[in-house]
Amino acid sequence: MRHAANHLCPPGPQADPRPGDEIRPIRLIRLIRPIPLMGLAVALAFVLQAAETPRAAWALLDTGRYPEAVAAAQSALETRDDEEDWALILGRGLLSLGRYSEAHHALTNALSRLPRSIRLRWLGREILLHNGQTEAARRLVQEIIELVAARPFAYRDPADLVAFGRAALLRGADPKQILERVFAAAKKAEPPLLEAWLAAGELALEKRDFALAARSFQEALQRFPDAPEVHFGLARAYAPSEPPLMLAALEAALARNSNHLGCLLLLAEHQVDGENYAGAEELLDRVLRINPYHPEAWAGRALVARLQNLPHREQAAREMALRFWTNNPRVDHFIGRKLSEKYRFAEGAACQRRALALDPDYLPARAQLALDLLRLGEDAEGWRLLAEVQQRDPYDVAAHNLVTLRDKLEGFATLTNAHFRVRLPPRDAALYGPRALDLLERAHARLSAAYGATLERPTRVEIFADTSDFAVRTFGMPENHGFLGVCFGPVITANSPAARPGQRFNWQSMLWHEFAHVVTLHLTRNRMPRWLSEGISVYEERRADPAWGERMTPAYRDMILGGELTPVARLSAAFLAPPSGRHLQFAYFQSSLVVEFLVTRFGPDKLRAMLRNLADGTPVNEAIAQHTLPMADFEKEFAEFARQQAEALAPTLDWEKPPLALRLAGAAAPAWTAWAKSRTNNYWVLTRRAAELMEARQWPQARTLLEQLTAAFPQDTGPDSAWRQLAAVCRALEDPAGERAAWSALAERDDEATDAYLRLCELAAAAGDWDTVRRNAERHLAVDPLVPAPWRWLARAAEGIGDAATAATAYRALLELDPPNPAEIHFGLARALHRLGDPAARRHVLQALEEAPRYREALRLLREIHAAENPSASPGTAALAPP
Repeated sequence: MRHAANHLCPPGPQADPRPGDEIRPIRLIRLIRPIPLMGLAVALAFVLQAAETPRAAWALLDTGRYPEAVAAAQSALETRDDEEDWALILGRGLLSLGRYSEAHHALTNALSRLPRSIRLRWLGREILLHNGQTEAARRLVQEIIELVAARPFAYRDPADLVAFGRAALLRGADPKQILERVFAAAKKAEPPLLEAWLAAGELALEKRDFALAARSFQEALQRFPDAPEVHFGLARAYAPSEPPLMLAALEAALARNSNHLGCLLLLAEHQVDGENYAGAEELLDRVLRINPYHPEAWAGRALVARLQNLPHREQAAREMALRFWTNNPRVDHFIGRKLSEKYRFAEGAACQRRALALDPDYLPARAQLALDLLRLGEDAEGWRLLAEVQQRDPYDVAAHNLVTLRDKLEGFATLTNAHFRVRLPPRDAALYGPRALDLLERAHARLSAAYGATLERPTRVEIFADTSDFAVRTFGMPENHGFLGVCFGPVITANSPAARPGQRFNWQSMLWHEFAHVVTLHLTRNRMPRWLSEGISVYEERRADPAWGERMTPAYRDMILGGELTPVARLSAAFLAPPSGRHLQFAYFQSSLVVEFLVTRFGPDKLRAMLRNLADGTPVNEAIAQHTLPMADFEKEFAEFARQQAEALAPTLDWEKPPLALRLAGAAAPAWTAWAKSRTNNYWVLTRRAAELMEARQWPQARTLLEQLTAAFPQDTGPDSAWRQLAAVCRALEDPAGERAAWSALAERDDEATDAYLRLCELAAAAGDWDTVRRNAERHLAVDPLVPAPWRWLARAAEGIGDAATAATAYRALLELDPPNPAEIHFGLARALHRLGDPAARRHVLQALEEAPRYREALRLLREIHAAENPSASPGTAALAPP
């Protein structure tokens, strides 16, 4: 998975974390220590006094005081057995505590007293499901529909409307109509009814319309700022794409109800995502102390056991999850979904098939199975299942998006060889498709050999010119949070250079990065932590080209020396909720640095052996300890290695930063002068002084300073690089050799410096150095092959070198770009094809003449072509050659 460097900046807290404090849930765990509950015998009098009304008892449920709420409801029902709210409170409380058989008994009693209650029937559905009575649960839903149909005037209460709307959705009602007519009507209640807002938000979540869900819960928050369920709904809406906002919402909910089971489970999921399995177990234990039979908690335990390669523990936990509701599809669906999020798609797909075997009508499992199959390259079944989901539920946003995208994919071009099947838009295919295929083939040869991998089938690569299409194919939703490419194993999805206008990236580096994932995921059977997968890919980028991949920068130097390294044992968590885009990119860099340390210190064979262990299910920390050092020693040695790497960045420079007050716009010049006076070798002082000299057009003095900077810090790249400034100074001094040397130094180190590449083409062409022109045109094409300039330079260089085949390729690309001078391009292509002996040369020279009938060089070339095709013809007939 490759992110755009310096592009992501997730919302949320912006303060830098303390060393080792990158996992925000750790702070939440402190918040959610259980509230001590008084013994019921001692507290009963207090409870009865505090919960004399249903409203007070609902408050007990909302704050996680489930035993007290149950006791209050039981007491009230002894004297007020016609109270619907008390029966609902009792059922909900017993469900929360896992007392399922008691909840069933209470439901039976309540329905005998309140036979027309549809609210009880809706709660009863969940109670019956948790008792394994799925058919009886379906009957209750049908009874709701029948009761309302028979006496609609009796169910106009907003709470009844919500219950009816939810039941109607299960029976196939149009979600839009339920949302706009039923839930909207319930929302108009005074005082406002929380359930109406929750139902609307949950409907959006069910349809995977997370943006709509977030808006719905945000609206609810205006009316119910203290309701834990609203904050929990917001957390679920943010979970797929905004981890910092999800954590903030969970924190708000748990501050009000530290026993909120849904929040604890979602937080445990987050810990699993960060591979903090001990933290996840702690949270799951917390849930099970409240409800010893909670199916999702036991499913979470089964998941953690699977991820730790503990099959017997996994089986036992799954059996506990299904103890009461034996055909509960949510258990295997959850396990499979989380395995797929760990890129273990084959295992995830198997879990979804198991869920569907328990309940063939469970659409979430069918939809997830379809996604898994598409990511495994099993398109036929994946698309068929998606079409089924979309047909049965037209409002499933992800299914709708993907089915719509399939029509676009039908129009893509396909390029193939023995190892790859590349699909991309026709224009992209014509411009750089063969280059992409060649780049991937080189990556295959190098990386397969380096890691001893044999890929059994071709890798699928899909490249999208629309970043929303890329996001839909990758995530099911059109929002792309900074990803350039994603690898699922046998399938890679990627952005085309056309997908991000104005935001350049090196697409060749990105594809190399993603194919490295293909190799390592294959070797480990997709059982590797994110940090190691990303670390190897970035490391292999740097090995393939020193200008590619993440490298040490002044910012990374500060973070390492400032104690911001994440412990290797928790490094995957650094990708989850980084406080800024810089921290996310640092996670990639640190991961690659760990791999570099491992290979440098212990050798590549140890890395390969670790990957084999991961394939067998060995946890990564055990694999590291087995092949290198005990984890504590490994952490210590790596930290020292990272420190040395940081200190090796321009070691002769002083890196002390000016105080913030001096860095602000408008800072007093005397204060800066006083600070800078004694820091003559300070990086920030030198760069500012160089800028001042350039602004004053004092070119010789600026050159001296910039040469000092580049000699001390040759790795300096980016838009403010001293190399770029030195090139500008040399140009002002009319020193083409110095300018060319500066641009060349930058081009060797910066894989996105298109201005450097183009200027080098100009300078090298003036000197007749066509090899350099070609090299820099190729560099530019690795960033942006969709503009004419690099193709023009490549054509000129190829002609200068005598490479007619490359010249023909470049001229064909220029024709795809709708040139303003098509006659010249057709002529150039005809000339190259003629040198290759290709009969298509005649067609292109005639097209040149069609555009410019008096084009003398084209007429001369036409005579040459005619003479070559008709060696016995007299010279005078050349002009009469038929078109």
